[in-house]
Amino acid sequence: MSDETQGPEMPTDRESPVGQPVIRGDPDATGEHADRAVEFDPTEDESIQAAATTVRAFAENTVGDEDSVYMLRGAAACAALVRGVGSYKAAAERAGGETTVSFIRKWSRVHDLPRSIRRHVAKGEIAPTAAKHIARVSGTSRFLLAFAILDHGLTVREVRTLASEITDGADPAVVLGQAGYPLGELTIRLPVDAYCELRRRASLEDESPGSLIAAALADHYDAVEEPDRRQP
Repeated sequence: MSDETQGPEMPTDRESPVGQPVIRGDPDATGEHADRAVEFDPTEDESIQAAATTVRAFAENTVGDEDSVYMLRGAAACAALVRGVGSYKAAAERAGGETTVSFIRKWSRVHDLPRSIRRHVAKGEIAPTAAKHIARVSGTSRFLLAFAILDHGLTVREVRTLASEITDGADPAVVLGQAGYPLGELTIRLPVDAYCELRRRASLEDESPGSLIAAALADHYDAVEEPDRRQP
């Protein structure tokens, strides 16, 4: 099941129900972990208590732990607990132990990231601790920061710094470019026939291969803007 639509509107927040293991239950993303995915239902008392227990264990045992699926489960428990009891403060009190409001808020935001970003977290391609900083920014900036991680291998410290600049109002494309991480540059591998045809058409139309690819994407996906043919 997908919780991210493919229409003209690009969803920048979670669309599936809170606590539902959309990614954690997907074997393509989590492999053998999928059959152990836990759903937290914020409308059921027993599930809320299970979420509270999970959150407390998560808060007290995650220092240095980079198990992505485990952290996504903890994030789901945080979000479901907040929804179930009505506030971050009440959720922290219900979980008890070392659980803080700040901890629950940060991880609930990770649970609210769009599916395409959470999927990279589950596969270990984006560190859960980096996802916390992605979740601090809003709108399409989330995608730009997440995909910059994939393209440039940003460290968590770098992501934290960039997220702070973006939340302060800086343009994400400008911030990333100035830091040496330009957006929009990819190395792709095509079948030889497709590569040859792309190069042939680019030559005949006096366009760059990138412009033709962008134009094809604009025709296929409504959310992609028509490229500026004047750009190299």
